[in-house]
Amino acid sequence: MSVTENLESTTAAPQSREWRTLQRVILPEQSQMDTAPLYMDTGSAMGVQLPTLGTPHTMRDAKSSQGATAPTKEVHVEDFLSRYSTSVRAGERVSFGTYFNAFPASYWRRWTTVDNVRLSVSTSGSGAVIVYKSNARGALQRVDSVRVDGDAVSNFDLSLKPFGDGGWYWFDLVAGSESLVLKDAEWCSEGEARTPGSITLEITTLNKTDFCINNLRLLAQNPQALKHVKELILVDQGTQKVADADGFAEVAQALAGKLRIIDQDNLGGSGGFARGMYESVKNGSDYALLMDDDVVVEPESIIRLLTFADLCKTPTIVGGHMFDLYNRTVLHTFGEVVNPYTFQPDLPSEEMTLGHDFVGSNLRHTGWLHRRVDVDYNGWWMCMIPTKIIREIGLSLPVFIKWDDAEYGLRAKAAGYPTVSMPGAAVWHVSWIDKDDLVGWQAYFHARNRMIAALIHSPYEFGGKVVRQSHAYDVKHLVSMQYATAQGRNMALRDLLAGPDQLHSLLPSKLPEIRSMMNGYTDSQFSSDPDSYPAPKMDKPPKHGHGVSSPSYVGLLPWAAKTVIRQLSIPVSTSSKERPQANIAHQDNRWWRMSQYDSAVVSNAEGTGASWYKRDPKQLRKLMAESTKLHAAVLKDWQKLSAQYKNALNEITSIQTWEKTFEAHSEKSEN
Repeated sequence: MSVTENLESTTAAPQSREWRTLQRVILPEQSQMDTAPLYMDTGSAMGVQLPTLGTPHTMRDAKSSQGATAPTKEVHVEDFLSRYSTSVRAGERVSFGTYFNAFPASYWRRWTTVDNVRLSVSTSGSGAVIVYKSNARGALQRVDSVRVDGDAVSNFDLSLKPFGDGGWYWFDLVAGSESLVLKDAEWCSEGEARTPGSITLEITTLNKTDFCINNLRLLAQNPQALKHVKELILVDQGTQKVADADGFAEVAQALAGKLRIIDQDNLGGSGGFARGMYESVKNGSDYALLMDDDVVVEPESIIRLLTFADLCKTPTIVGGHMFDLYNRTVLHTFGEVVNPYTFQPDLPSEEMTLGHDFVGSNLRHTGWLHRRVDVDYNGWWMCMIPTKIIREIGLSLPVFIKWDDAEYGLRAKAAGYPTVSMPGAAVWHVSWIDKDDLVGWQAYFHARNRMIAALIHSPYEFGGKVVRQSHAYDVKHLVSMQYATAQGRNMALRDLLAGPDQLHSLLPSKLPEIRSMMNGYTDSQFSSDPDSYPAPKMDKPPKHGHGVSSPSYVGLLPWAAKTVIRQLSIPVSTSSKERPQANIAHQDNRWWRMSQYDSAVVSNAEGTGASWYKRDPKQLRKLMAESTKLHAAVLKDWQKLSAQYKNALNEITSIQTWEKTFEAHSEKSEN
């Protein structure tokens, strides 16, 4: 049901019903026009055939999920009048069925106490307001419409009952013979006004001063976003201190006493985010909002996360999504779960993809975006955790980096507290595409922390596939001449077998130890100068002029065995010790290709340098034997190790234990 009123009658006869704002329609800053498709859609969704759910996709093929798209009209900067107001040109149509402005009805229906919503649209000029909804399959349905003229407020009362498995509400504006101005619009729910919960917003940083100053300035310019932030804490673990950066004094003053800096030794993301949890409990906040340093935040997201969390049926972890900082319309993922058998991050349904670009296929054109996604965890690039949950299940695992967010989500879920990845709340973060954290110093933390999380949470007697798969990863690294990475992974298993009691003591010391170890391997020593290595030369050309192709699944095991035997038995050619056989781009650095070389210069993921990989049968034999021995020990003692880590969990994640670590490795300073 819709109602349209002019502004005079609304003022003369105020409504007796009380409404609270759930979500405001927002628009991009004029300096951020590359993000406009996330806020407003100028294309037509009429007659678009959405992709059929069930179409097979691979996680790495983002394009496979794109539906047919309609041509879009050019977005004009001058049409955006403010963060809440825009002008629709005469005879044109725009839609707010977009990531930031459609209303994610299925999430509100599933997780909150809200049963009905009101869309209130304030306009000036002549035209029409048309309301749409979708279902879980992505089918679009017209709900209602009104014609408007002059200054008007159009109200639409809408039920959330049809949104059991998915679906959104949104509205379009159609201008008549003259322009139609959207003055503001919001989605509301009926109910008594309540005092919103209080937030401690915590940012963990390591030498990212420019990002931090930019985000602090952005937050200072949006006082509404900080209205219910009790304290903004910056845990600075770097050597380049944010407090010493240009512009800090100005932005600290603008934050009106809400900012506090905590200088802390580098305890990793785990130590930084645990500090944010700890401080939020100590200062009496209702929520800890954890945020990465190398992000650009949409400030309205803070308000949306808080509003949603306040209305949840039970204490709920609510997180924002991550968009690519350097390709700002690309969404990393719509939600993640942990596959219990492989114990790897996974997508909740096969229709979803990584790296979805809203320019190629906006919300109204992409069927799988309409199905509600239930997740196991949300990345701590932006994640709000009720302090009630923190008090009950503790702080982060003391694991430096990797798997701390996933493990915490699984731990909360086991205690009966869900996690929601909330559409319409997001940050822009440096993309994973330009990183390869499975190779190098981070490989230690990937290997160890994944195994720790599996020991605590795997439902399988021996961890499902996790041990066997971990050993296979070692084989791939070794035949690829990535000996430093393999050594780091062996160190990870040795520390895993040593038990959970040492985890806190390893926080400040393990990274320097790993970096020192890696200095002894050429595959971890990078040069930014392409001419620093000899020109590549092969003693023999490739057979029949063809390169190496990936082995088939059926022939994988015999092929791998043959490759390992060849690398162990055939001596390294003299010429390959003096010069590489090839230059390999990062995207071509695959184990089945690298296993065919005696040496090669390989680019890193960032494109900033390259290292010289050199085959060494002695290293291969030593590291392979150790890896096999360690994995056999983990598998043999899985149940005993699982009991150890489960029994220690409450102690190593407790506020009291973390407090001792913080006292030993930090110094507070008030700002």
